Amino acid sequence: MDRSNKPSAIGLGASLPQPTLSIRDNIIEASLPTGQSVTVNLYGATVTSWKTRGQEQLFVSEKAHLDGSKPIRGGIPLVFPVFGPPPQNHVTSPLPQHGFARNSNWEFLGKSSSEAPGRDSDQTDLTVKLDFGLSHSMLTDEFRQAWPYEFGLVYSVTLTTDSLETSLQVRNEGQQNFEFQVLMHTYLNIADISDIRVKGLESATYLDKTLQGTAHTESSPALAITQETDRVYQQLDPAVPVVVASAKDDQPLFSITREALTDVVVWNPWIEKAKGMADFGPDEAYKNMICVEAGSVSGWQTLEAGEAWEVISVHDSYDLKMSIPNSKFKVR
Repeated sequence: MDRSNKPSAIGLGASLPQPTLSIRDNIIEASLPTGQSVTVNLYGATVTSWKTRGQEQLFVSEKAHLDGSKPIRGGIPLVFPVFGPPPQNHVTSPLPQHGFARNSNWEFLGKSSSEAPGRDSDQTDLTVKLDFGLSHSMLTDEFRQAWPYEFGLVYSVTLTTDSLETSLQVRNEGQQNFEFQVLMHTYLNIADISDIRVKGLESATYLDKTLQGTAHTESSPALAITQETDRVYQQLDPAVPVVVASAKDDQPLFSITREALTDVVVWNPWIEKAKGMADFGPDEAYKNMICVEAGSVSGWQTLEAGEAWEVISVHDSYDLKMSIPNSKFKVR
């Protein structure tokens, strides 16, 4: 039927540039048209690079093993199902330090793209999400014998123009309940350890692993790192950020908030321990990193058959020159 005043055809505009993905030698790299990028090594599903405005936000040791022979020293190693040396007479006792997730080859499950609100209210930005999986059948014979539970891990890494969001879901796919701990062992890249302070820990109880794991209460509103530091801060409010700030002008460098993760580990090996680690280098690289690690490690999570558990941590980093948020990192 002919109509007068019928609408004119709507022209199709040029499509927006899309995120790019490359896969080579078990390394997944995703980039946004605006220049942000993230790199994930399938060994451990370890994030080894996160760049915004051309600046690297994560620290990776120059001596890190990237060939799958050892856990990667730096980036964001994933600790599961036990943190630190496994306790005696526990189901995790046969496992290596920090468990098997960072020592295992993960599967790349695929990518998806979506839109997210931009920094400006009238702006929409693209995001790219990378999904990785690990299950009991994918473990080595040694790890399957050491931890015989049926499980599934889904680890997602989502890159936006101003954030890096990671999420971890733990599923019990067997008939037996199991206990576990989890930690995002994030190595933050900093210019000088002497110029940073860690804020948001005042009045919190922590276990000092450099003092035989004894319990203490944090008295400082702005913790300076002046020696080997290995502390597990417990029962923190996940919504209250832990801030890594510049000591010179109190400007924030990173801010970490979490969901379902009430523990935060603060770690720096300092001089002697850095020299003693074969995969840490150069020796003075301790000056250029600080680990602020969101986790659930002071006790054990119990996951019943058929249940799932998900965790989130958020890292914001800031552009000091512009004094606006630069990057955000989330772990679910």
